Amino acid sequence: MAEDEFVQFAEAVAPRLRRTAFLLCGDWHTAEDLAQTTLAKVFASWHRISRRDAVNAYAMRTLLNTYLGESRKKRPGEVLTGQLPEPPVPAPSPELRIAVLEALAMLPPKARAVVVLRYWADQSVEQTAALLGCSPGNVKSQSARALDKLRLLLDGIATERDAEDLITQPNPGRTGDHGRDITSRTA
Repeated sequence: MAEDEFVQFAEAVAPRLRRTAFLLCGDWHTAEDLAQTTLAKVFASWHRISRRDAVNAYAMRTLLNTYLGESRKKRPGEVLTGQLPEPPVPAPSPELRIAVLEALAMLPPKARAVVVLRYWADQSVEQTAALLGCSPGNVKSQSARALDKLRLLLDGIATERDAEDLITQPNPGRTGDHGRDITSRTA
């Protein structure tokens, strides 16, 4: 019976995990591996997860821990290219999408995780802090510094508003409007 519950959970959450993993790592194949590894770890702990309402947060935390753990390993054989195997989400233009993904790749792993969680996964400051195991103030300062760096990296490629709209563009599953307050900042 518990396995049936997990199968239903995995089918429902897998697309969101893959999208979030892609934004974290910038590669669809690696994102698929991260999502599969996350689901395997959640399955291994499924019988110990006592609060079923917290299983989504547990899966997101597991994805982040897996991503951050993988980012610490050296991967000299892997080279990210500017060509994507499939479009991740609709974007204003392919050039801008590639530029934003390249700019995200230049951020340190934790700063990238903050940007992805806050502005793509639509997590609040408090939710992001809980997932990353840091203070809300740390999330705010990391996101401010990361967005400043993204603005510098994307300067001249698109207007600031276009680039931030792409970063904070809602995905089909978004219900809230967390993170939109930062777009009013001036560069």
